[in-house]
Amino acid sequence: MNAPADPRLILREDELDAGLELIMLSEAALWAAVDQGLEAENLGLGRSHWRACFLLRRRPGIGVQELAHLTSLSKQAASRILVDLAGKGLVEKTAGDLDGRRRTAALTEKGLAFEAAVSERLRSQLGRAYRVGGLDGVAGARRILAALAGGRTRSPNAGGGVG
Repeated sequence: MNAPADPRLILREDELDAGLELIMLSEAALWAAVDQGLEAENLGLGRSHWRACFLLRRRPGIGVQELAHLTSLSKQAASRILVDLAGKGLVEKTAGDLDGRRRTAALTEKGLAFEAAVSERLRSQLGRAYRVGGLDGVAGARRILAALAGGRTRSPNAGGGVG
């Protein structure tokens, strides 16, 4: 999926700024949908809680360290998020297979339902945007977003990625 960069592509500062503006506006629209979903679920949880649940669904068995890496949270903040989720019955922690000290987390049925309820709003929004972009636009958008995500698209401890 990692195509070499095209050296012929030269972008001016105003073109890059227009791209940054679109990313920021898109992010605001996506987070507004997450906030609406969180409010509808009425569990008193925030965006970081949903992000953790989403990543746990996509990458089952990640632990605190990997969650911190993927979300740019501190290890303490990632741990606190998992404790909050476990307290609400959304996550179960278990000792790791290879290292009993490394505790991994997995969504419970309640956690899967919570994640699905919030994520459905985003999938719907993204689906509409992809349809506007057309078939060629989907692949291009995914390549651009993967390049922006950098090393977060594949994580060292999980087999998941942006397939």
